[in-house]
Amino acid sequence: MTTRSDIAGLIDHTLLKPESTKDDVNALVEQGKKLGVKAVCVSPSQLPIDNPGDLTVATVVGFPSGAVKTAVKAAEAKQAVADGADEVDMVVNLGQVKEGDFDAVERDIHEVKQACGDVLLKVIIESAALTDDEIVEVCKRAEAAGADYVKTSTGFHPAGGASEHAVKLMSETVGDRLGVKASGGIRTGEAALAMVKAGATRLGLSASAQILSEIDA
Repeated sequence: MTTRSDIAGLIDHTLLKPESTKDDVNALVEQGKKLGVKAVCVSPSQLPIDNPGDLTVATVVGFPSGAVKTAVKAAEAKQAVADGADEVDMVVNLGQVKEGDFDAVERDIHEVKQACGDVLLKVIIESAALTDDEIVEVCKRAEAAGADYVKTSTGFHPAGGASEHAVKLMSETVGDRLGVKASGGIRTGEAALAMVKAGATRLGLSASAQILSEIDA
């Protein structure tokens, strides 16, 4: 049985609204501590975070489009690490994916991973905008490039967020070698549990408190 505490330990408690203030981030951190989540995820301009306690600090790179030069993503990742990020969530270049230029996709991820050093790297593939074959190939390239996780979505793409189908496909592709983060549009306890059942090992949530309140203790 998956308990509320189990689910809390998988959550990246997330605040990526462009208008978020430092006070909003401080409130997120305090709420994250009370909920017992794994991490907080904020925009890079909000780093460093004051008094994160035992929380892992995550941020985003090339967010939300992924359509910036690799050197810019790498520089952003390097700066984020210098500012105290424990984990980096980068967005792939979806144009390169759609063009079938997976060598370029792999190079993009590799360069960001090099900039991250020992800091954990999650690769956002924007699964709702991809075909199954594209999902599988991007996941393979993320693994080859040295990524630690593959992640479904930014939560900002009009195609949608995480789906059980995508999470299952991603999990089957990377096995237990990489983690799988489900993120984007997960708003109920039932949905969160379904993502874990499909193979998610992390959850990116903004409605963490409400979701956890719906899960049996």
